[in-house]
Amino acid sequence: MTPRPAPGRRGGGNGRSRPPPTRQGGPGGPGNPGGPGGAVVELDRRRIETALRRRTRYRYVQPHVERDGDGWRIASPNCSRSIDKQGGEIDIARFVPEGDGRWSVLSRDHAAGAWQPRADDLSLAEALALVCEDPDRVYWP
Repeated sequence: MTPRPAPGRRGGGNGRSRPPPTRQGGPGGPGNPGGPGGAVVELDRRRIETALRRRTRYRYVQPHVERDGDGWRIASPNCSRSIDKQGGEIDIARFVPEGDGRWSVLSRDHAAGAWQPRADDLSLAEALALVCEDPDRVYWP
């Protein structure tokens, strides 16, 4: 005698089968961070965090990296108090993937309350160097 699947399971039972659960966002996307792409996403985050520890400006504050759509947003306490007089957290930069391992970098125009495109078609290493070195204080006001 052949065992039959439990009722409600695919392939038998009472004829009422349920479809498998779906995941929004695709593999490694927002709804499935543990999917095949999740390891790559986590690697990008760690590369950004490591580079930020080696930056030139304001090394005594601890910025953090957060997901922002398909990319990343860097925020940090405003230690110079040039933007937030209480030294609160401000946006520093956004990294937006373009595909094929290339990135766009945006800085925050705090007066206008908007993101400003600064560079595109960069490798992640080039994008990180731009933000971490910041000789013109575009990212770290």
